Amino acid sequence: MTLAGWAQIALFAALITAAVKPLGGYIARIADATRPGPLTVVESAIYRLAGIDADQEQSWIGYALALLAFHLAGMVALYALQRLQNILPLNPQSFSPVAPDLALNTAVSFATNTSWQSYSGETTLSYLTQMAGITVQSFLSAATGVAVALAFVRGIGRRSAQTVGNFWVDITRITLYVLMPICVVAALFLVWQGVPQTIGPYIDVKTLEGTHQVLARGPVASQEVIKLLSGDGGGFFNVNSAHPFENPNELTGFIEMLLIFLLGVALTNTFGRMVGDQRQGWALFAIMAILFMAGTTLIYVNESAQPRAEAAMVGLEHAGGNMEGKEVRFGVAQSSLFASVSTASSDGAVDSMHDSFMPLSGLALLTNMMLDEVIVGGPGSGLFGMLLFVIVAVFAAGLMIGRTPEYLGKKIEADEVKMAMLALLCVPAFILGLSAVAAMVPAGLAGAGNSGPHGFSEILYAYTSAAATNGSAFAGLNANTPFYNLTLAAAMFAGRFLVIVPVLAIAGGLARKKRVPASAGTLPTHGPLFLALMIGTIVVVGGLTFFPALALGPVAEQFAMTAGTSF
Repeated sequence: MTLAGWAQIALFAALITAAVKPLGGYIARIADATRPGPLTVVESAIYRLAGIDADQEQSWIGYALALLAFHLAGMVALYALQRLQNILPLNPQSFSPVAPDLALNTAVSFATNTSWQSYSGETTLSYLTQMAGITVQSFLSAATGVAVALAFVRGIGRRSAQTVGNFWVDITRITLYVLMPICVVAALFLVWQGVPQTIGPYIDVKTLEGTHQVLARGPVASQEVIKLLSGDGGGFFNVNSAHPFENPNELTGFIEMLLIFLLGVALTNTFGRMVGDQRQGWALFAIMAILFMAGTTLIYVNESAQPRAEAAMVGLEHAGGNMEGKEVRFGVAQSSLFASVSTASSDGAVDSMHDSFMPLSGLALLTNMMLDEVIVGGPGSGLFGMLLFVIVAVFAAGLMIGRTPEYLGKKIEADEVKMAMLALLCVPAFILGLSAVAAMVPAGLAGAGNSGPHGFSEILYAYTSAAATNGSAFAGLNANTPFYNLTLAAAMFAGRFLVIVPVLAIAGGLARKKRVPASAGTLPTHGPLFLALMIGTIVVVGGLTFFPALALGPVAEQFAMTAGTSF
């Protein structure tokens, strides 16, 4: 560990904190505004062309049906683009159609904001598929996450209402007024720093050794920015943000990490403003920050220590720590921070190979994803994931003090608790269930690149990443097989939509309720006691659910490494 490394982590935390209030306030202003910005003419034209009545709000059921239909259509469109890319334009490399199982996996992946990639982008997908398929779905899936979060917040904030907003209006406004402006500015910055943005073919260059090498390029900058801002994380190139054409230097790496967290943290302030008490938003942000810093510290400490086995093999200690799988231009500190940001945010972008991280670092990465996206999470999904735990926490607190639990004046009753538990339990069910199957059947075991605990960690990481809509991988797993493509697609679909539908049901139920005035027995939900209760609830639920599986993977691997044994 170095002072410069800790300074980089501290600077990142300071800049992200500084962005919370201004961006959160901006999103709150456009969420329910009649005329939110200068693109009102464009917004109105979109509604006219699509036949949408912007003044007609929807019940939670109507909101959910519109969302599901929209993303089903998106999956079909992306699947078709991949299967027909050989006869469509903007395919200068003449790539063949993508195999059906892989095309289905990719279509589900990007429509669910997961960005799991069982393929190498630069050798598989045409420019048209990358732009009209992958990039478009990154925009829409991010806008959907924010829209669901806004609907949930309206449910908490409204009194005796039958509606939670209009899905079509929400995704249009988020795309036009939030995602597009940030992406335009950030894409121009990346182009300035050396990220390609072209539809020209790959180029053949002569190397210093006199041989020839084909350099892949394409419309990279436009996809790179939204993959980070949206929480989607899908790279144009196979090695994602470790590729110099996606992430040329330390400055771009730092900016990319800020983009990953930007919307997730800002929405906590949006929540506080929309419910009329910014302290509530800051309380949620504080919980996210504490959990994030705990994970980042564990990763940086472990990656800074020289692995004992490696030191014995080379006969010396490396001052740089564990550099296996990391870019020299980034080093241990930025790679550790990037990995923590990626898994805490459900983004999935990587600038180093997580398969080469130390066992306890892998444990931290898995834990970040296993906590149901509450450590910032994806745009919107982090906020409504945190609010699901709020419902569980205030319910438990109500039982302890013998009062009907309530949150911000809304009584939390059986229906809300059932829906919250359904949303929180479906993700672990798919992670653990599918990991168990893959660890037993030949088709699953054949994909693992290692045996023993690390091989199990590779399988567990894959299904955790899929169900938690993250998309990163341990990289040692060969997942481009029919077995993994189909089971991972099922995990991604469930991890997104089997969470969103209960969230919207809770929003609808809360919106119909009247506000209850605060009394002497009301639990304050913005102070240190509530923060401790929330963190305890998240850690206990996560630990009871996942520790047995983690004990078979990274924990066992850590003990084996410490003892100097191997499997």
